[in-house]
Amino acid sequence: MEHVFILIAILLASLFFSKSAEAGDLLPPKTPKPSSDEVLKILKNGNKRFYTGKSIYPNTDTARMLLANSENQKEHAYATIVSCSDSRVPVELILDAGIMDIFVVRIAGNICHNNEIGTIEYGLTYVHTPLLVILGHTQCGAITAVTHALQGKEQKLAKNIPHLVDNIIPPVKKTFERHPDLSGEEIIPYAIEENIWHVIETVFMRSPVVRHFVADGKVKVVGAMYDLATGKIEWFPFDKTDEILAKVEASPDKEAEAFAS
Repeated sequence: MEHVFILIAILLASLFFSKSAEAGDLLPPKTPKPSSDEVLKILKNGNKRFYTGKSIYPNTDTARMLLANSENQKEHAYATIVSCSDSRVPVELILDAGIMDIFVVRIAGNICHNNEIGTIEYGLTYVHTPLLVILGHTQCGAITAVTHALQGKEQKLAKNIPHLVDNIIPPVKKTFERHPDLSGEEIIPYAIEENIWHVIETVFMRSPVVRHFVADGKVKVVGAMYDLATGKIEWFPFDKTDEILAKVEASPDKEAEAFAS
């Protein structure tokens, strides 16, 4: 599967950086997408409808389903969202969105490794979404488990989970360093937020394509936190994302090659 994403990335990157892409599915949508700021407003309004009990469940009827069978998603999807696999965070529902509205990447802990970053690049380049959202949530089980483990509460893990956990350890350790006065359960909310910023930095560090989109003003990246208790999403300021991008651009360790070798 990883090789498939590499091949897709090569194709997408070559077309993205080409000044003369040939006609086909990878051309921009026929109808211009809303701006990044307009998309964020759409998402905020959708979430407000959800947590106030006024969801309208748009684009979920038979007509939309049939449209999805005949049209490319690039003509409709307006956001790429990375969220946790947690069943308590049904992305389309909490944003009151429907079929072909959101390009979703779901994985425990909303982490981003090779496959997830490749999927993000696909969403921005192929689906032409102008907004990338890294969405964490309160009471995240993955972050909680790693925090407990680093505090000495070890437990056996299924064979493939350590690879997942490895991506969460750095932001949790950073949280310990930044909040030496906190311990136990009280530090977990801070670790969950730190993980969001870590993911954004990881995406910028490893994807020249994403950095190029943002620098070119075609895409914005925003961090957000979903509250299980209220249904509300807290949208973090773009300023923090801008700071992270500037830090990455100054780093000699960032990935510079947009193409797979």
